[in-house]
Amino acid sequence: MKFVKMQGCGNDYVYFDGRGDVKGNRGEIAKAVSNRHFGVGSDGAIFINNSQKADFEMEMYNADGSRAEMCGNGIRCVGKYVYDNGWTEKTKLSIETLAGIKYLDLKIEGGEVKKVQVDMGKPELHADKIPVISKNQQVIGEEIEVEGVSYKMTCISMGNPHAVIFVDNVAELDLEKIGPSFERHICFPKRTNTEFAQVINPSLIEMRVWERGSGETLACGTGACATVVAACLNKLSLPKAKVRLLGGELDIEWDEKKNKVYMTGPATTVFFGEMKG
Repeated sequence: MKFVKMQGCGNDYVYFDGRGDVKGNRGEIAKAVSNRHFGVGSDGAIFINNSQKADFEMEMYNADGSRAEMCGNGIRCVGKYVYDNGWTEKTKLSIETLAGIKYLDLKIEGGEVKKVQVDMGKPELHADKIPVISKNQQVIGEEIEVEGVSYKMTCISMGNPHAVIFVDNVAELDLEKIGPSFERHICFPKRTNTEFAQVINPSLIEMRVWERGSGETLACGTGACATVVAACLNKLSLPKAKVRLLGGELDIEWDEKKNKVYMTGPATTVFFGEMKG
């Protein structure tokens, strides 16, 4: 079973041609390949399928085998995969996901995709639709207690749930300790991705992320989008800002008139391989 290892800002996934070459339970395949000691090593697995609604479908799984709705870094690599491997000559693509259809604008250099801009769609702020349990319809700067410490969170869905926490110093956080407690907190019925963000200036935010089902990763595209929206809602940043992650930088813009978020960042092929058995 052939695969391609790809990454966007260090957020790495194993990609498969899902149109017929994959045998077995895809969640279990994701768990096996994601293991960094006994597998390929990744934050999850993505299967690229045909679609009746869009140009292609992205079927995504976290490292623990759970199905995920959307991944900003992962979908950029989907665009690179299908273009670089000759599946399409189009540079503007529609990709079906569990979070709806997303639209990609491929940036070509030397015949290959180097960057991709993604129309990430509308940020969802209604608590019930994120989902997050709250007495308020929107969760903006709301208090949450984790491991005996009080934080203020702003909750947003970018097709998947996010809780954004603004802190003074992201480098000092012990994410291995607090990340799982945020992810499985009782107020998140479907668990959550948690972004810890430090606003450097209105146009630059540093961020670390604990991803639902994968742990701390080097980047999260949907999380970067949620962070800029949250920063705007808390009057901490401009609607167009750069988000600096452990694995690189993403350019995020919240077009408030259209109420859409746009993300631009790199997509890189790491290596090709084949699984036996």
